[in-house]
Amino acid sequence: MSTKIWLSSPHMGGTEQKYIQEAFEANWIAPLGPNVDGFEKDLEAFLNAGVNVGALSSGTAALHLALIQCGVEYGDEVICQSMTFSASANPIAYCGATPVFVDSENETWNMCPIALEDAIKDRVAKGKKPKVIIVVHLYGMPAKMDEIIAVANKYDITVIEDAAEALGSNYKGQKCGTFGRFGILSFNGNKIITTSGGGAMVCHSQEDKDKTVFLSTQARDDAPHYQHSHIGYNYRMSNIVAGIGRGQMEVLTSRVEARRSMNKFYQDLFDSIDGVSVFVEPSADYYSNHWLSAIIVDANKTGKTREDLRLALLEDNIESRPLWKPMHLQPVFADAPYYGGNVAEQLFNNGLCLPSGSNLSDDDRSRITDVVSKIFS
Repeated sequence: MSTKIWLSSPHMGGTEQKYIQEAFEANWIAPLGPNVDGFEKDLEAFLNAGVNVGALSSGTAALHLALIQCGVEYGDEVICQSMTFSASANPIAYCGATPVFVDSENETWNMCPIALEDAIKDRVAKGKKPKVIIVVHLYGMPAKMDEIIAVANKYDITVIEDAAEALGSNYKGQKCGTFGRFGILSFNGNKIITTSGGGAMVCHSQEDKDKTVFLSTQARDDAPHYQHSHIGYNYRMSNIVAGIGRGQMEVLTSRVEARRSMNKFYQDLFDSIDGVSVFVEPSADYYSNHWLSAIIVDANKTGKTREDLRLALLEDNIESRPLWKPMHLQPVFADAPYYGGNVAEQLFNNGLCLPSGSNLSDDDRSRITDVVSKIFS
């Protein structure tokens, strides 16, 4: 059996061990310390928008705390992009709120501004104005932020940005994760950079960051004994994990460049294959990190489905996977309201994510090319 080609595997830069060793030598093992402070400062400098960043245990934890700080409570409604990973929607349920799912548009595969406004109008007419809008930058592709924020402002609804997949992407020169009241980042093992498991909250004030840190460290009041006036959570990032992140930040720019090169590889590979389209930026306003490169397969033109390609790749020990199954089609959210058409559903039915890691070799690309050439010959 050939060596496994992963969809998106961790890619160390070489200096991570230095920061980890420093933490061990200083015995900074707890969820605080110089690596946490340094990692947050590195992220703030990279985002370059005057933001404050709080390092947390996961992107999901960050989204949960963002909803809490936006005042989302039991019985509230939160609008969420349907075409996304379940971690974008699950924290809504953590709060006892109801997700209201919105379809995608075909250009960025992200939340459709038209369907968004339709959803808001209908929920308001039903006497239930949504409290928050969660927009996702899918696979690193920035959403139509100008249009989405315009709708949100029109109806005075807070925006939270799920930029878990979009560190290093920007829209009209502004980094993803800095548009909403809160931004969410993820450093899971398969992300553009990793801390093995971890995430961060992007805030626009020191006050919001301080509240994030307070809630993420069990909401302990300022007292010599353990006193709590709020429900808290064990969501803070550890100093060890943050050390990995500091090393990864040193290579972030090169990782983004490598992922974008993989996307160009796929553009060239499928250029002559009628019926296969590669997911690319719709205009110069968008700059994607191309965390994952994806394609849409038109079976009517190619005579092959996305599943035919997935299985052919699997036979050669090459990992690929269908696009996210929309949340409104998931059994756990079967009763949630949904607005829009079938764009997300069609993307799921015909889309495939391909190996996109920044550590893929020329031999890996040759194997992928061979499989694609055979199946579409």
